[in-house]
Amino acid sequence: MYSTADGPAREELDDARLLDLDAEKESPFLRAQKRVSARRGPLPKKTAARLLWAIVAIVVAALGSIAAAALYHYGEHSWRFRLQSSDDIEMAGISNVTRAQVMEVMGGDIGRNVFYIPLDERQKQLEQIPWVESASVMRFAPDRIKIQIHERTPVAFARIGSKISLIDPGGVLMELSAKKKYSFPVIVGMNSGEPLSTRAARMKIYNDVLRELDSGGTHYSQELSEVDLTDPEDVKILTNDPDGEVLVHLGSSDYLDRFKVYVAHLREWRQQFEKLESVDLRYDRQIVVNPDLRGTARQPAISAAAARAAIAAGVKPTALIARIPVAHPSV
Repeated sequence: MYSTADGPAREELDDARLLDLDAEKESPFLRAQKRVSARRGPLPKKTAARLLWAIVAIVVAALGSIAAAALYHYGEHSWRFRLQSSDDIEMAGISNVTRAQVMEVMGGDIGRNVFYIPLDERQKQLEQIPWVESASVMRFAPDRIKIQIHERTPVAFARIGSKISLIDPGGVLMELSAKKKYSFPVIVGMNSGEPLSTRAARMKIYNDVLRELDSGGTHYSQELSEVDLTDPEDVKILTNDPDGEVLVHLGSSDYLDRFKVYVAHLREWRQQFEKLESVDLRYDRQIVVNPDLRGTARQPAISAAAARAAIAAGVKPTALIARIPVAHPSV
């Protein structure tokens, strides 16, 4: 059927057919898979998301800054944030401090933007008022200022020269109050030139004396019209006795025990001595009666107007003429 010349060609054709059959019998898993090339983007997805959030944050911050600047500009120039009158200044806690005293400090801020009022500075100025122990100044939008005052608590009258004032436990002097009447003793022995630290030390002695005299519910301090702190080693008290005031030397300690000796022997001494003016109880096992009878000096006179104001505030009349012993003879 085929010629001899066609023999080699026919053999090659048969070999090719055999190869095709072998290829079809091979498992498809052994065939090499064709790779598909993938195109990559310029940035990973996570990086792109972070970048987007950063841009959003920057935009929000910029818008917030613009809004804040606009609000600040509005608050700075708008009439709504200005104190129009003293009615826009609210005061609380004032009794002895007058509204006029507060307005001396705050009056210059009328017509001023509340955000430009130096609150700390105004607080310090208010605390320079003698009756003010502490103050707080607060701003309330849009146009109000509130002031809270805590006043000092007086514990005694103080006679310095020809003037009588109120004094607190720390030695700060205040003007007499026309709104309230007190029942304090009058302290003598202070002078106008001494520093506050010196007065504070004297007031500590005074506080110790009254604390002891009132301990145990005795309330002996109510019998005092005057406390002399001239000599810290010899505290002297003037009693407000119906039969006549008596100057009692209590020394520098054991005030209650020594005063009880005075109370126990007062009737006996009045019977024994025609005139009882003073008693010295500083010495153990020794009592000296009328040691200040000879030679006494008076403090500077108080004017009639000052005396009336002092009595109206609660000063006992016997304390308005105080005696200072200048001699101490024993009897």
